[in-house]
Formats: sequence, C-alpha cells, structure tokens
Amino acid sequence: MNVGENVLIVLNDAPYGSEKAYNGLRLAIALQARSNNVNVFLMADAVFCGVPKQETPPGYYNIDEMLGRVLAKGGRVAACGSCMKARGLSVEGLIKGVEQGSMALLSEWTEKQARIHSF
Repeated sequence: MNVGENVLIVLNDAPYGSEKAYNGLRLAIALQARSNNVNVFLMADAVFCGVPKQETPPGYYNIDEMLGRVLAKGGRVAACGSCMKARGLSVEGLIKGVEQGSMALLSEWTEKQARIHSF
C-alpha cells in the first residue's frame, strides 16, 4: 500500500461482543498515522458504533472514542441510513461528524478507493 492512498473500511458488527469493529478502527487509526485518507462506513449492527457517550469499564476499548479519533484526523464516517432506520436510530443521535450514508454513497466511496477492508 502506498502512503497517501484512499482507504475504505466497512464495519458490519456491533461495537462490542466481537472485536471486528475494534480491529477495523485500529486499522483506520494506524492507516491515518501513515498519512492515508480513510473513510469508514457503518452497516448493520455497526451503526451502533456511532452512538455517543458509550461507557466502558476502565482499561477497555471505547468505540465511540476511536471513531472520534478517525474523525479528528479528517476521516469521513457514514452510517447506513436503512440500517439506522431499522434499529430506531437517527443521524441526530450519532456522534457529531458521523453522516447518514446510503448504498449510493457506499458505491461512490467504493469506486474512489485504492483499498477496501471489511470487518
């Protein structure tokens, strides 16, 4: 992978239970540290990753803080609108900076990325 490439990371699992969201965001943060442009798309139960004020035990990873780090470094994060609707979530109830996405946005991002990873 070349430094400065565009990378898309698609998350599908809930923020806790499995470590897929955690590992996907670890990769996003590591790629941003190497000057790569990162977009994260939240699908299915991963839309819950975008819920703010998650309280985790001391020493345990916090997905909302990790998403905040991606956003702070200029990454874009979108949550699937259909997936949010099916789970009773609205974009106003998500972390500031997380946008409502769609299949159209995901397909646009997919076409523009040098690399795509799915967790």
